[in-house]
Formats: sequence, C-alpha cells, structure tokens
Amino acid sequence: MVEMFTADDLAAFKQAFRRHAAGVAVVTARSASGAPVGFTATSLASLAAVPPLATFNMARTASTWPAIEASEHVAISMLGARNREAARRLSGPAVSRFDGDHWREGPLGLPIIDDATAWMIGRIVERVPVAGAAVVVVQIEQGALGEDDAPLLYHERAYHAPRPLD
Repeated sequence: MVEMFTADDLAAFKQAFRRHAAGVAVVTARSASGAPVGFTATSLASLAAVPPLATFNMARTASTWPAIEASEHVAISMLGARNREAARRLSGPAVSRFDGDHWREGPLGLPIIDDATAWMIGRIVERVPVAGAAVVVVQIEQGALGEDDAPLLYHERAYHAPRPLD
C-alpha cells in the first residue's frame, strides 16, 4: 500500500529519506583555535569533472558549521565498510570525535580518516544558504585513493555494507 504525504508532513518526509541509502563521507576542517573538527556527511555528491567540483550539505546550526563557514579548505574522506567505527565516532558528540587513532593529519594540516577508500582536499568556492542549511561547493585540489572496500551506506539510521545481488 502506498501512503501519500504532503509537504507539511515532516515525519513522512524524514522517513522517505531514511529509506534512501546514501554513501558515507567525513568532512573535516580546523576550528579557529586549530582543533580538528568534522562530521559525517551523506549528502556528498560530484558536481562537475572539469573543474573537479563536489558538494555537501549541512545544517548551519551544526557544531561544525562555524569552522566550515570560516575555512578556506576542507578534507573529504570517503568511507568504506571497514570505517564503520570511524563513522560512528564522527557522528557522535563533537568533543570526542577526534579522540583515538582513527585519523591523521593530511595536507594543509587537515584531518584525514585512516583507511578511507579515498580522500580529497578541496578549496571551498561557494556556500549557498538554503533555509537553515547550506550547500557547500568545493573545488578539489588533490587527493588519494586508498584500498578498495565495500561501500559504507547509511540507511534507516544505521550503517550498512551492501551484500552483492549476484
């Protein structure tokens, strides 16, 4: 049975997106004091190949927003199934996101998640406010490919590694 909903049904809107699996990445920067900051992002998308552009979205009320708003560069670590614990940590309380040895300092001093399937450093070229959120456009300047892994997906408020259909 199909359940219809209207634009003012916030619970149904959220449920619709919980049913849509999304890849998991971590976006990091440095705060004004130099401390590492970051968050898990399921909104990462490729925008263009020439020049290489990516986008992510975030709430402007998020604890990491002031650092992203002030930063010239960010690091984006794309996570695989082996990074499930790092994803959990980076989506937890901001004060403990960088406790432990799941990350290292990368180019420009930006935090990179260890064993990510890929990471990129990008210069923020635009921050577009939309309602209480922002669409952040990043021009990729450098990166690296790690070992291949099954993707880490976020679906129904949990992290998953997909099983092959064959």
